[in-house]
Amino acid sequence: MSAARRALLVLGPCLALACAAPWSRPIWERPPPPSRDGPVVQPGSLHRTDLDNGLRVLVLEDRRLPRVSVGVTFRRGEAIVELAKAGLAPFTAELMKRGAGSRDALALARAVDEIGASLSVAAGWDSMSVGVAGLSRDLDRLLEILADVVLRPRFERAEARKARGEQLALLEKQKDDPGTLVRWQVARVLYPEHRYGLPFEGTPASVARLDARAARAFQRRVMLPNDAILFASGDVSAADLLERAGRLFGAWKPANVPEVGPTVPDPTPPGRRVVVVDRPDLVQAHITLAHEGISRTDPERIAAALMNSVLGGSGFSSRLMARVRADAGLTYGVWSGFALRRQPGPFAVGTFTRVSEVRRVVDLLLGELERAREVPPDAAELRDAQTLATGRFALGLETPDAVIASLVDLDVYGLPEDALDTYRRRVRATTTADTERAARRLLHPQRAAIVVVGPAEQLTPQLEDLGAVSVEQP
Repeated sequence: MSAARRALLVLGPCLALACAAPWSRPIWERPPPPSRDGPVVQPGSLHRTDLDNGLRVLVLEDRRLPRVSVGVTFRRGEAIVELAKAGLAPFTAELMKRGAGSRDALALARAVDEIGASLSVAAGWDSMSVGVAGLSRDLDRLLEILADVVLRPRFERAEARKARGEQLALLEKQKDDPGTLVRWQVARVLYPEHRYGLPFEGTPASVARLDARAARAFQRRVMLPNDAILFASGDVSAADLLERAGRLFGAWKPANVPEVGPTVPDPTPPGRRVVVVDRPDLVQAHITLAHEGISRTDPERIAAALMNSVLGGSGFSSRLMARVRADAGLTYGVWSGFALRRQPGPFAVGTFTRVSEVRRVVDLLLGELERAREVPPDAAELRDAQTLATGRFALGLETPDAVIASLVDLDVYGLPEDALDTYRRRVRATTTADTERAARRLLHPQRAAIVVVGPAEQLTPQLEDLGAVSVEQP
């Protein structure tokens, strides 16, 4: 017997066993590893304290890289702005980057660039943030820049004129985007006379009213130490950071915190609305079905998220994608989701298709929403959604900056401090009964607003038996 034949006789059974072993299967067919419970941060690395003026301080020590991020987040944002000044929060954020302390816009940019750092000022519906990041050896300069931008923004009139012009140009440019038009119209239908009903960036009329004085007044109203979180992550000592924070921010005077803003209408819309935004030039229509959703602090937010993952939030594995794309071949993509804010934001389902197929797609979307209410995720669907949720959670917390941002988010919304540590356990504890209850409570296809951007002449006949069709101009 040849040596090669003897080798095959010996190795043959081993090779057969290897082919049947779990590790021989393609990685996408293998079961996911079990998710682990436990603290998101290492014991002793996270420090919380408050200064006498009410400023919350969060420090996450991580010495693996000589890098540090520091910033201040405020618990109010664009949601408290009156309708006549819509867009004031992003306008103020932009101006704060254009000069602070003794430095004008160019000098501030140069001071940041000289140390290879980055400066950001961001506005959201429920918060505003100022942050700087760079090498830990430059911590003193980073904190100096941070304190100037937070406490001593210049709000120069010339820079305000430039920022206002840029914001108006952005709004004009966005009118050309059908996806933006459908989003604007959905907000208008769901939130009449509420700040959520206007674009986040404002309208041409409201932005035209904004100036340096309005930005300064908003900054003084919102940026208060007793409604703020000073955060730091990376190569930093908590004791050292706290001492520096006391020097830089300890004399900052507290004041009355503004209210969170008016409540949103509920339910919204109270009945079926059909709106067509007339774009005769389009051969592909953009479609959104929407109604009220839930707040960031809703007790059923995890069950709602898992239910939505099965419905349309998980990409190619979702029911909507299977029905509208794979089975019917009517779109390249379809999605659904909740906008989680302090006040309940919208729930929406969105897609696009050929103008001639809009009614078929709308019927499919409504059918899948109704099916989600009647047929909860089965065990396999729920398990896949739970695996996706816990996997995304882990990927979203890979860096100290991401972890501290999530901890700050919990503080902004008043959620439990251990919400990150318990998240995976709460996801795994969710049952099909929980997702069914969430679907029945939160999905309302019978009264959803239906908003379509496309040629009204061709779309109105398709949609008129769903309800009275109103035609809007872009």
